[in-house]
Amino acid sequence: MKRTLTRTAVLVTAAGTAITLSACSAEDTATEAATGTGSSSSSPAAPETSTEMGTDTAAAEPFGEGCTAVPADGEGSFTGMTDDPVATAASNNPVLSTLVQAVLQANLVDALNTAEDVTVIAPANPAFEAIPPDALQAVLADNTQLTAILTHHVIEGRLAPGELAGTHTTLNGDEVTIEGSGEAFTVARTVTGTPASVICGNVQTANATVYIVDQVLAPAGA
Repeated sequence: MKRTLTRTAVLVTAAGTAITLSACSAEDTATEAATGTGSSSSSPAAPETSTEMGTDTAAAEPFGEGCTAVPADGEGSFTGMTDDPVATAASNNPVLSTLVQAVLQANLVDALNTAEDVTVIAPANPAFEAIPPDALQAVLADNTQLTAILTHHVIEGRLAPGELAGTHTTLNGDEVTIEGSGEAFTVARTVTGTPASVICGNVQTANATVYIVDQVLAPAGA
């Protein structure tokens, strides 16, 4: 009789334990379902939407009607310019060939190529063509004046389009004021007196962000 009671007690205890474990398991499952902490309910973070990724990509692209004159491929293209320092990148772009000649004349190639994080306001060939030939030749022959004009086109710091408007310090030690927003920017003070407009902006090189303009800027006193 004693053995029968002991066996019955063991069976009752085991059954109670099984019920308790089953109840705990059910509670845990319900909790995980409600809180989303269970392994079966977890999921990886949602990837960026195509709209967000598209906006980021668009913001990094060059803009402006003058960009159509830039080569579509090769070292002078937007892609080709990204891995070269700014003077080298400009030398591969036919849109900037006159500017490159002026930079060579002023012995500024190394200074531009070794500068860290600058913004270059780069006059396209028509900007130089707008200057009377005699006046242009006089500037090219005066290295001090030429250097002052060219370094006036280089701003300290690498400016994104949203940061371009404002008054900025140049490598000439003076200031340049840029007005506008979005994709429309102008500089009032130029060699010809006609305001300069950005015709192709946000062009990237290894060490600079370039904004191509249609007039040559003039430093104070020039």
